[in-house]
Amino acid sequence: MKNLFLAGTALAGLAFGTTAAFAADKAAVLTNYANIAEAKYQDSLITAKALKAAVDALVAEPSAENLQAARAAWLAARVPYQQSEVFRFGNAIVDDWEGKVNAWPLDEGLIDYVDASYGGPTEENTLAALNVIANPQFELSGKTIDATEITPELLESALHEADGVEANVATGYHAIEFLLWGQDLNGTEHGAGDRPWTDYADGDACTNGNCDRRGDYLKAATDLLVSDLEWMAQQWGSDGAARTTLLADEDAGITAMLTGMGSLSYGETAGERMRLGLMLNDPEEEHDCFSDNTHNSHYYDGLGVQNVYLGEYVRVNGELVSGASLSDLVAAKDADLDAEMRSKLANTMQALGRIKTAAEAGLSYDQMLAQGNAAGEALVMGGVDGLIEQTRTIERVVSALELEDVAIEGSDSLDNPTAVFN
Repeated sequence: MKNLFLAGTALAGLAFGTTAAFAADKAAVLTNYANIAEAKYQDSLITAKALKAAVDALVAEPSAENLQAARAAWLAARVPYQQSEVFRFGNAIVDDWEGKVNAWPLDEGLIDYVDASYGGPTEENTLAALNVIANPQFELSGKTIDATEITPELLESALHEADGVEANVATGYHAIEFLLWGQDLNGTEHGAGDRPWTDYADGDACTNGNCDRRGDYLKAATDLLVSDLEWMAQQWGSDGAARTTLLADEDAGITAMLTGMGSLSYGETAGERMRLGLMLNDPEEEHDCFSDNTHNSHYYDGLGVQNVYLGEYVRVNGELVSGASLSDLVAAKDADLDAEMRSKLANTMQALGRIKTAAEAGLSYDQMLAQGNAAGEALVMGGVDGLIEQTRTIERVVSALELEDVAIEGSDSLDNPTAVFN
């Protein structure tokens, strides 16, 4: 049966114009993994550049149409980036960098005006309502900061995680998201943020003040995102540090792959991004909370895990990047385990797909988190359960491949639920 399966795979590959079945070779698996990482970060860069063009157009000629175009570009940029999150946890170079581009949740009052219900500074974060856009000069850690000119350097060096507080997110996708959508004040009712385009208008048409500085902040944050993604795409290139480190030790490289798959599946997505928000019935725990795009974030995180195991990724231009895979390695050891892993990944994608479909049909992720929404809870928990189940099989794969040092991230919401309420 194994030979028939491989022959069928080879024929299927020829039928679709791809390469035939790959031998179970660790070096080839790691090279394909690095190629997929490079492609995902290149696609993230391509879509970020499209976002930059849309942002530049909005700031140059503010209008409802240009604001909508910038929002659409942001949503498109999330598709390849979320699929790249599976490279976290196992690759130190990604972990050390990721907080600049995808940190969440954020205290948005650091950046711009907020609703009165938001509140002011707290003991945990004295800068929670700083409003840099309204204040060209402010005190930070005993120093006077000149923010007359809002630049990428100011955001990165002075503001991001200011005072060592992780909630002081000044850069990345979610800072841009807030500037495009504004706060989502709908709670667990349907509806995303609704920032008016006139927040970027000139002269008397400007709403909520400081429209020129708001535009400067939006452009600076987007420019910084582009440069950050340029850097990471280079790290996975032929001579890049991420690729070189990965290929230097085959067992450590395979360990990194499975660590990323397991940690993103379990502690990060199933736990911190899904189960926690459901336990707290709190829409502030949404990953893309301003835009109500969380259903897509979860879906593409799940897809990222699946395509690492299968060794394939479809680029934004439709090109297929594929090659030797973890699936090949596992099948060579235990064909039944490989079939189980594939099945678990498919089940998870089906569950995450149900969340995505329901949200696109009008049941927003906010509503799914609402207390007493049994249908919403069932949808979210379907995804959580699928992610947990696939993690259990990932652990079996680790054992089958005789690997050590695969440390899968946990979450109190899954491992110690009572601690969440302490």
